[in-house]
Amino acid sequence: MVLATNLGFPRIGPMRELKKAVEAYWKGKSSKDELLAVGKKLRAQNWKLQQTAGLSHIPSNDFAFYDQVLSMTATLGLIPSRYQHDGGDIDLDMYFAMARGAQTDNLDVTAMEMSKWYDTNYHYIVPEFEKGMSPKLSSTKIFDEYEEAKALGIQTRPVLIGPATYTFLGKPQYDGFKHEDFVQTLIPVYNEILSKLAERGCEWVQIDEPVFSLDLCPIGQGTIKTAYANLKKPEGLKILVTTYFESLKDNAELAFGLPVDGIHIDLCRGSGRANTTANDAGKDIEQALGLIGDEKILSLGVVDGRNIWKNNLANSLSKIEKAVSKIGSERVFVAPSCSLLHTPVDLDSETQMDDELKGWMAYATQKLDEIVTIAKGANEGRENVAAELAASNGAQESRKTSTRVHDRAVEERISNITEDMKERKSPFAKRQDVQHKVLDLPLYPTTTIGSFPQTPEIRKARSDFKKGVIDEAAYKKAMQDEIKMVVDFQHECDIDVLVHGEPERNDMVEYFGEQLKGFAFSKYGWVQSYGSRCVKPPIIFGDVSRPVAMTVEWSKYAQSCTDKIMKGMLTGPITILQWSFVRDDQPRNDTARQIALAIRDEVEDLEKAGIKMIQIDEAAFREGLPLRRDDWKEYLDNAVENFRLTSCCVEDETQIHTHMCYSEFNDVIDSIGAMDADVISIECSRSQMELLEAFIEYKYPNEIGPGVYDIHSPRVPSVSEMVNLLEKAKLNLDERQIWVNPDCGLKTRAWPETKEALKNMVAAAKKMREKSKGAKAA
Repeated sequence: MVLATNLGFPRIGPMRELKKAVEAYWKGKSSKDELLAVGKKLRAQNWKLQQTAGLSHIPSNDFAFYDQVLSMTATLGLIPSRYQHDGGDIDLDMYFAMARGAQTDNLDVTAMEMSKWYDTNYHYIVPEFEKGMSPKLSSTKIFDEYEEAKALGIQTRPVLIGPATYTFLGKPQYDGFKHEDFVQTLIPVYNEILSKLAERGCEWVQIDEPVFSLDLCPIGQGTIKTAYANLKKPEGLKILVTTYFESLKDNAELAFGLPVDGIHIDLCRGSGRANTTANDAGKDIEQALGLIGDEKILSLGVVDGRNIWKNNLANSLSKIEKAVSKIGSERVFVAPSCSLLHTPVDLDSETQMDDELKGWMAYATQKLDEIVTIAKGANEGRENVAAELAASNGAQESRKTSTRVHDRAVEERISNITEDMKERKSPFAKRQDVQHKVLDLPLYPTTTIGSFPQTPEIRKARSDFKKGVIDEAAYKKAMQDEIKMVVDFQHECDIDVLVHGEPERNDMVEYFGEQLKGFAFSKYGWVQSYGSRCVKPPIIFGDVSRPVAMTVEWSKYAQSCTDKIMKGMLTGPITILQWSFVRDDQPRNDTARQIALAIRDEVEDLEKAGIKMIQIDEAAFREGLPLRRDDWKEYLDNAVENFRLTSCCVEDETQIHTHMCYSEFNDVIDSIGAMDADVISIECSRSQMELLEAFIEYKYPNEIGPGVYDIHSPRVPSVSEMVNLLEKAKLNLDERQIWVNPDCGLKTRAWPETKEALKNMVAAAKKMREKSKGAKAA
C-alpha cells in the first residue's frame, strides 16, 4: 500500500505561539518551565493534526526552539570553546547563547555565525569546527520527543540532519581540516542515536541530506559514501535518506547506492527552477526508477513544500501511479517535496481572504490533505477521489482564466524595455567624484541600514489604522512623530547619513507588496525566518505594476526634519521575488522584470522629490542563486539586469546603495560588481570580516559598508570591538571606500541596546578618522 508521509511541519504555531513564548523567556517575563510547556503543547498539536489527517509517517525532532541545525550541534556536543561548556548536556541557556550571543556577569560572548539554508529565506546557525573537538551525545532531545509522541499513542519518524550535510554546512576553524576525516568522527554518535531509538521501538528514522542538491566533487561523494558505509543500522530500524531542493542529477547513483532502506526525491524543484516542469519531473522519476533496485522504498515529493498554490492532484497522482506500476505500491511513499517548515500553518485561519484567491491556495495543513488524497487515489483508484480531483482541476482552470492575473499594459511595458534603461550615465569613478563633492561626507561615513526598533506603540498605531480605530490623519501624525524622534536621535548620535526608521513598514517586502498591483496578502501566512523572527511573505498571483508612489511622502517628511542627507529606502526586485510566494504559471524572471519596472518608478520619484541617496536592498541576491553551477549564469545575468533596470534611471550625483545579507559572496562577486551600485553594505560582523575577503580579492572598486554591529544579537559591541573590525577592513580597502554601519536593519532590537550600540559605532568611526589624520600628519 502506498503510504502518506511527511518530512516536517511548521513549529511556530498557527498564531506564532512559539515566537511569543521564546521572546517572553528572553525578556525574563516567563520561566524556562513555561517555555518548555509551550513547546510540548505545540508538538502535541502538530502530531495529532497529522495523525487525524491520515498520515502513516509523522516526523518528530523537527521541532526546535531556535534552529534545527543548532539543535544538531547541541546533540553532537560540538560547542565552540568560547562558550566555556563543561562537557555535560546542553541546556536551553547555552543553546540560546550560541544562537544570540550572551552578555552577562559570567559570560560575554558573540553569537555563532548565521547563514541561509540552501536557497531558502530560512537562516541556520553555522556549526564551528575547532581543532581537537570530539563529538559526544550531549542532548536527549530526539529521544524525549519520540517518547513524548509515543505517550500520545503516535508512532513517529525521528528526523536527523545527516552527517554529510552537517559536515559540509560547518565552518572549519583551523588549517588542514578534511571533511572526509571529520565526518567519520560524527558516525559513532549517529550510531549511538540510532541504537537508542531502536531500543525505544522506533521503526523508521529520517536522515535529511540536502547536500545531494549541490555539485559534489569526487572527495565530497567519497565522504558521503564512506560515512554511510560506517553507519550501523540496528535490527528492526529502517532509514530513509531525504534529498530535496534540487534534482539528484549526477549524484543519483551515489544516493540510490547508499546502504539504507529508502530514498526521498524532490519532484517540485529542479534544473535551477523553483517550479519543475512536467518534463523535468518525468526525467527525475525515470532516473529514480532505473536506480532504485529491488528493495528500497521510493519517497516522491510531489506536494510543494515551499509554495502555497494548490497541488495539481491529477498530475501528482500520475507520477505516483507511474512509480507503482514499476516497483509496486508497497515501495512508494507520497510526501511533500521538503519539510513544510517553509509554508504557513493553516489556510482556514484566513477568514478575511477573498474566496477566489483562497481557492487557489494550500498551507501546510491543507498540504497534508493533498498528500493523503494522492495516496488514497493510488491505493483505491481515481474514482474514489473523483470529487477531490474535480476540485483540483477547477482551481487550476480558475487561475488560468481569471481576469485578475493578466494585465496587457504591463506586458506592453515589458516589451518596450531598451538597453539604455540598464546603464548609468557615467562610470563609477566619475560618479564618485561628483558624489563626494555634492554629499561632502567625512571619511568613514556612518549610517544605518534602514529600520529602527518597532515598538508596541508603532505596531498598535498601524493595527488601529488598518482596523479603522484611528483615521488617516491620526495615523499619519503617529508615524511622523516617530520619524521625527528617530531623526532627532540620529542627530544626537551624530550619524552622518540618516534614515527615517521605517515605522510605517510592517516588513521590507510586505510593505511594498501591499501597494503593488498583482500582490495579495494573508493575515496568518507566517513562516519562520530565523529564531523567533517570522515573516509573512506576500503572494504574487498576477502581473505586477505600481499604481501610486509608495515611499515618497515619508522620505520627503523625514528630509524636512534635517539638513543632513536622508536615504530613501526601497527593496529590490530579486529580494521581493525571493521573499514572496511567487506565481508558478510563468517564469520567475518574468515576474522579477515586472517588479523591477515598478521599483524603477519609485526610484525616479524619490530623486524628483530631492532625495540624494537611495538604497535598494537586495538582501536575497545570493539566496536566489541556483544550487547547481550550470544554472548560475542565467540567474545572475537576469538578477544583475533587473537591479540595473531598477537603479539606472538617476543622475550621477544621486548615490545608489544596496544591502546584502549573510552570504558566500565569492560565488557572486563578479555579478555584485556588475550591479554597479555606488555603495554596498554587507553583513560581516559575525564572520569577523571574513565575508569581506571576496570583495578584497575581487578588488571591488566601489564603496562598501562592512557591518560592524550584529543586530541579530541583543549584545552591545564595544567601541574597541568595532574599531578592531574597521582596522581589519582598512588593511585591504582604501579609506575612501569604507562606510560604517550595522549588519542589517534594527527593527527587531530594543531601543536601549540600539542607542548604546549606535553611539559606540559613531565613536568607532571617529576614532578611525583620528587615526587617519594622525597617520597623514606623520
